[in-house]
Amino acid sequence: MVNEAVGSRRRGRSHPPMDSGVPSVPRQRYPVAGRIPLAVIVVDGDGLVSHWSTGARRLFGPARAEAVGRPAVELLPISGALTGQECDHDGEYGGDGIGPCPGCSAYSGLGQGLDARLGGLTTYPTAGRARVSELGQDRVDVLWWAYPMVGPGEERLLFLAADAGRLGTDEGGVERIAPGFALHTEFPGAEELARRLPEILPSMSVRESTRIVSRILDLGYPVLEFSHHDRVPVTPDWGVPRRAARRARQQVTEQALAAGHPVEEADLEQDLEYAAVRERLEFLNEVSGRIGSSLDLARTIREISSAIVPRFSDVACTYLREEVVAGEGFCDGDPDATTMWHRVAFEHVDEPGRWDDVVPVGESMPFPAHTPFFRCMVSGEPVLVPRITEEMGNAMAEQFDKRDMRPLINGRSMLVAPLKARNVVLGCMILLRHPERPLFNDMDRVTGAELAARAGLVLDNARMYTYQENVAETLQDSMLPQVAPRTAGCDTATRYLPGTQLGRVGGDWFDSVKLPGSRTALVVGDVMGHGLNSAAMMGQLRTAVQTMAALDLPPAQLLRNLDDLAQRLGEHYLATCVYAVYDPVRGELELANAGHVPPVIVRAADGRSELLELPSGAPIGVGGVPFRSVRVAVSPGDRLVMCTDGLVEVRGEDIGVGLATLCESAAHPAASMDEACDTIIRALNTRGGRKDDVALLMARLNGIDPGSVATWELSLEPREAARARRLVRGQLNAWGLGPLTGTAELLVGEVVANAVRHAFGRRAELRLVRADSLLCEVADDDHTLPTLLDARPDDEGGRGLRVLSALSREWGTSRTAGGKTVWFELALP
Repeated sequence: MVNEAVGSRRRGRSHPPMDSGVPSVPRQRYPVAGRIPLAVIVVDGDGLVSHWSTGARRLFGPARAEAVGRPAVELLPISGALTGQECDHDGEYGGDGIGPCPGCSAYSGLGQGLDARLGGLTTYPTAGRARVSELGQDRVDVLWWAYPMVGPGEERLLFLAADAGRLGTDEGGVERIAPGFALHTEFPGAEELARRLPEILPSMSVRESTRIVSRILDLGYPVLEFSHHDRVPVTPDWGVPRRAARRARQQVTEQALAAGHPVEEADLEQDLEYAAVRERLEFLNEVSGRIGSSLDLARTIREISSAIVPRFSDVACTYLREEVVAGEGFCDGDPDATTMWHRVAFEHVDEPGRWDDVVPVGESMPFPAHTPFFRCMVSGEPVLVPRITEEMGNAMAEQFDKRDMRPLINGRSMLVAPLKARNVVLGCMILLRHPERPLFNDMDRVTGAELAARAGLVLDNARMYTYQENVAETLQDSMLPQVAPRTAGCDTATRYLPGTQLGRVGGDWFDSVKLPGSRTALVVGDVMGHGLNSAAMMGQLRTAVQTMAALDLPPAQLLRNLDDLAQRLGEHYLATCVYAVYDPVRGELELANAGHVPPVIVRAADGRSELLELPSGAPIGVGGVPFRSVRVAVSPGDRLVMCTDGLVEVRGEDIGVGLATLCESAAHPAASMDEACDTIIRALNTRGGRKDDVALLMARLNGIDPGSVATWELSLEPREAARARRLVRGQLNAWGLGPLTGTAELLVGEVVANAVRHAFGRRAELRLVRADSLLCEVADDDHTLPTLLDARPDDEGGRGLRVLSALSREWGTSRTAGGKTVWFELALP
């Protein structure tokens, strides 16, 4: 509508006086004729509407979504500019003595030009007047101007239209107003008008806007003619700064609604100046809302691709650097021609399978320096290719060995946008449009760059989260041992659950250590707190436990030493721990507790489960508190369940409830150790409120049959080596292990001879244990451990332990309370 409040002034400047050739227009008849809102329509070379402004919707009716893409002849009642038909103005415009109708004389051939994609058939603008009469609507008098935009780039038509009825119809003189053209130098304020002209154009790049403005000024500025000599320039009427105008219009609308006056929906829309920009921003906002719903890298990539296709492009191919795909923290250096790019996603609207064989997802490849992809990666700026020519398509297809992709890309418009964050290029998105769609332009390039920037930020967040998650899992896995499922007389199974998904590391741990005499040490501990600090502390304490267990310290003494170590490491080193030593030969458990959850024993005889009553002790690191060991007799098949308090303790609930549930679920029959662990986890982990880590260790105490153990006492005399070999030979034959006799005799002779030669005691003990392997142990009362030597060719000794290391499956030495033990294992045949 016309801004009637403006009157005869425009931003404080008066209109030209009478002697300038512009007549004075009485205010009481109609407002300033030149200051009227304009509808803006752009028609492409195929005669289809490519831009339909808000003003066009108000003037002609159809909404933008309905108009764009339709033939212009179906929407615009402008004879002569869009068709070759005769003028249907019925003398209303050309019969008033002003002159012939420009729509029928100067521009009548443009319709044929549209069918031929313009082709530069005409270079002249035209203008006219038409009547619009829709069913159920009043007749509208439309003034229009048409400009052919031919030359470099896209060929199209720019139409400007206005409602003549808005100028006032109370007197017949106003009907003589006709649209026309004039050089912008023919009226005052020409430079100001030229500067304001882009305000009515669709949103586009500065270069494109400048070219169109220059074209309009060359062809003639749109004016309204009142006679052969009186003309008023047509300019958009903003009246006041645009932000203030919108605020003022909003206030007027709110006042009208408050007063109960009806308000047209069209009057509530934004100004034409912001329509295209608003559409782009809405698209970017919509995409931003659709991506980033997850920190999973693969899901994020799929979200980005599906958000772009088909609204912005018909094809979207995403490449990432291999460091990003591998989950590494940072990309090393700037990309070059040797950098490998991994194709991680491909989205398109073509028929299924058309692209799969040519560009399969998962392929890695470098980009040659001559390609637009390489330029985008190196510069970090989007690269726009309006149309992929045959020559360019041939060059791009060279890197795809034995796969011809030219039919898929030639003739398409392409935009390559970099995915970068923190000034590091993570990858790129290759966007393609079908030849039938409008080409990518500079506005699309800006939109694509902003879209890629937002996508790059989301990808970087997912990448960093993936990297940190990998670091946390690697740290936790490195600190938690790989517990052997079977040792002599003992089967074990373990479970670890992180407290939260955000931090997958904690201070809970479990371990199993092989001890001399076919014994096994079982330990579960829990460092106070969460996160990396607790995990680091846990790693130190677990290493200390393994070291002291190798010394074969009694459980109470081990916890005492661990407590002293924790106090030396720092005042914040606090942990709970339960340490148990299982002797399968004696059928006995020796346990000590340091403020930890007591273990559960499940009896194989009757399936009964119970908490072991242990002296609770104080947590590791408190200091000054004694620890006591307890011996518990066990039978073959009994199960020992050790866990951390995260499994049984829930905030707001008594821990006794969790312990009772633990006993009940541990006694549940299970086909295997793993299924038994899963049963316990399901029973206790379903309760809400668990925030702590969980470590669970279950051991089935199988024991060793006394008939599978043979023990002899030896004196440390040279002849005992031969006797030890005879004893071993006879026992292995009795067990049916004759194939091991030769190797076992040789190794036993070496170990006993070493004890005879170097030990200072008087007695030794030889023991054979048949379990999952053949274990041989030689114990004496000397605390000095033998050392593996590098014997020279002329040395007479020093080769015994090297032979032991070469022929046995596993061997070791350890100190005991009364001396030392040297042992080795042989695999059973």
